[in-house]
Amino acid sequence: MLHPPRLALVLLAGFLVPAASVLAQERIYRCGNEYTNKPSDEQKASCRLISGGNLTVVPAQRPAASPAAQPQAAAPRVDNSGQRQRDSDARRILQEELVKAESRREELLREYNNGEPERLGPETRNYQKYLDRVANLKADIERVESDIAGIRREIGRLPASK
Repeated sequence: MLHPPRLALVLLAGFLVPAASVLAQERIYRCGNEYTNKPSDEQKASCRLISGGNLTVVPAQRPAASPAAQPQAAAPRVDNSGQRQRDSDARRILQEELVKAESRREELLREYNNGEPERLGPETRNYQKYLDRVANLKADIERVESDIAGIRREIGRLPASK
């Protein structure tokens, strides 16, 4: 059992330690988006005292300037004849790609044979290999048809040739 003087010391220490930490903390104000414990005279009117627990504010680091944020030189202007030439080159290239894609589709459709392609060597004994090849052919046909639709969309976006 503690003697009365020691008990008084323990109780006094128990009350003083939390009280000292409360007294050591300064008042914190929120002034707009800024937190401070010493608002300036101009800020005092718009500042609000924060009550409650401790507050920790970690300042954000400024991001490094990206190359896109730096001013760039204006892109060189292209005259009308130059732009028409670029458009006609783009149209010619897309037309060539369209012809290649359509010939590839015809080749795949011929091999696919309406879902029943001819069986190749190892596929005669392993039916799963045959089914896998049929599924791959079907996927290839769908992919090529999607490519053809995309090329046609791109051609449609180009200005009409004169």
